[in-house]
Amino acid sequence: MTGTTEDPHGAAAEPLGRRTFLASAALAAAAQVPAADPARAADPDPAGGPGQTGGLPECGPPARPGCRSVAGLLAVPRADRGVAWLRQALEAAVALELATLPPYLCAWWSVRDRRSETARLIRRVIGDEMYHLGVVCNLLVAVGGRPRIREAAPTYPGPLPGGVRGGLKVYLSGLTRTFVHDVMMAIEAPDTPLARTDRSPSIGDFYGDLGKAFREAAPELSARGQLSSRIGSDELTPVKTLDDVERCLEIVKEQGEGTESSPADSFQDDHPAHYYAFAEIYHGRQLRPDARGWSFTGASVPFPDARPMARVPAGGWPHPAQRVRQLLDRFDDTYATVLDKLEAAWSGGGQSAMGAAVHAMRAMEEPAVELMEITIPDAPGNYGPQFRRP
Repeated sequence: MTGTTEDPHGAAAEPLGRRTFLASAALAAAAQVPAADPARAADPDPAGGPGQTGGLPECGPPARPGCRSVAGLLAVPRADRGVAWLRQALEAAVALELATLPPYLCAWWSVRDRRSETARLIRRVIGDEMYHLGVVCNLLVAVGGRPRIREAAPTYPGPLPGGVRGGLKVYLSGLTRTFVHDVMMAIEAPDTPLARTDRSPSIGDFYGDLGKAFREAAPELSARGQLSSRIGSDELTPVKTLDDVERCLEIVKEQGEGTESSPADSFQDDHPAHYYAFAEIYHGRQLRPDARGWSFTGASVPFPDARPMARVPAGGWPHPAQRVRQLLDRFDDTYATVLDKLEAAWSGGGQSAMGAAVHAMRAMEEPAVELMEITIPDAPGNYGPQFRRP
């Protein structure tokens, strides 16, 4: 999954950065993202319907048994957020970062032209999310924990781990405007541009408090067992000081949600935060400054031709034909290998286990794409990977 500047699925990854997006841009751009997706009526998404569900508990479920909800963690008084709290919070962070990869991979694999602007944007975000996963795993090891990656892997459809973004139901599908709006943008949505109607914590809330807890607890940080790797345009390195922790967490926040700084400040490079990258795909235009602030009036971002992978139902595809079942099993077995090797990498296996995880992740693409080319009998759309742990 890491350890290379090449595309982990075969295509060379272009060295990229992030555009600077200021607070004023966030506020102006968000006003152009509708609460209800007007594209649904014409959207070829066979699932239809919104990606939101009501009735979830405010704090949501924990990532897995033994992993506390983010709302519960943030409710702990600051004076009680010691090393044990940091470990629990970082376990939740591992689950959260891991949960973003399957939906983004499905969207990326479904795009036929990998040279398109949309494919490039999604591919960059996937690289960033891999880096984020590496960061939180290194941080967990630094405070004496161990990432339990296989245990953290979520089931789809379902909520984000830890109850983050309460009400959001993440599902797997090929790329459609509905999927971009209801899943991809919803996962990455920053606090600043949104009129929040729920009181569940955001990813930004979580990482902000995590950084403060590191500063206040000032734990001893061990570099033993941490990994170094080039991941896309980022360099994963062991965290040895509290300044290292702060730098890593700030990059994770700003890559996903965008800067919350004043208009006089800027981030370190020139590519949009994930939310805005996905919004460019949704609107079909790049975000550009204008007389009123910022708007999606820049260069065209054509929506690409995508394989019509249908929304994976709860429990997986029912009664698949033998060939489909073989591909699903092959994919899930390979996915399990990725999870196991990643866990082994931060449990003493080091770069050797990491290399095996990268190799296995590359191998997931072939059965995934083949599934996306097979029509579902008596239903609209095609099959796709389920990301189920055998």
